[in-house]
Amino acid sequence: MTSAQRLTPTKKQRVRTLWISDVHLGTRDCQAEHLAAFLKRYHAERVYLVGDIIDGWKLRGGIYWPQAHTNVIRRLLTMSKRGTEVIYVTGNHDEFLRRYSTLLLGNIRLVDEIEHTTADGRRLLVIHGDQFDVITRYHKWLAFLGDSAYEFTLTLNRWLNHWRSRWGYGYWSLSAYLKHKVKSAVNFISDFEEAIAHEVHKRGLNGVVCGHIHHAEIRRIGEVEYLNCGDWVESCSALIEHWDGSIQLYRLAEEQAQLAEAPVVAESAA
Repeated sequence: MTSAQRLTPTKKQRVRTLWISDVHLGTRDCQAEHLAAFLKRYHAERVYLVGDIIDGWKLRGGIYWPQAHTNVIRRLLTMSKRGTEVIYVTGNHDEFLRRYSTLLLGNIRLVDEIEHTTADGRRLLVIHGDQFDVITRYHKWLAFLGDSAYEFTLTLNRWLNHWRSRWGYGYWSLSAYLKHKVKSAVNFISDFEEAIAHEVHKRGLNGVVCGHIHHAEIRRIGEVEYLNCGDWVESCSALIEHWDGSIQLYRLAEEQAQLAEAPVVAESAA
């Protein structure tokens, strides 16, 4: 039994909204098994796919598509069939879909951006966020170069977690750790967050849900509520809106740590 299967409960939890981004199906570092298990746990009224779900950049160089990646697509289609509205917001790695924006297929919509109203009335812009990344917009060749370097760190990350798993340790992201230790990366994240928050404030909205930078976070930037879904190659994170309008940041690593502590606590109590 895999760790993803162990984390899957038998009863689905009903929630109002799920947001996931930066899945990068079609790459070796996509944590598709964990994502499929996560989706299987919820019955949601609406699911937002906040960009870079399919990695068109990587698929240009050759097809890599294992069964686990198909399982994610099948899970989303099953959710749609059972009444969940699935809204696919395009990103830069799946920009080939932008020519089909406004496409509607049953319960599945394709958009470049959209506004979401929470249960308690907050208006949130839902957008991938590459539009606010100066490198992606104006220096695409540099973005491709950075993507290759990033892929190398993810390869190291994959092997590290392979051995961590064999020794009984939970998931840990080397690439995310390095990103938050390098000053230029920290400054890039800060600039991105400030730019997108400024745009949201200018539009008169309460907040934004985005992805792109693979850095999951919920915080306030001035008067704007900033929510980033994170990704499913490093942090394995998502946003969950409950029926009262509150939004929770889910992280796989935190859940694994809690489950690992539970038997110790139970044993101490006994």
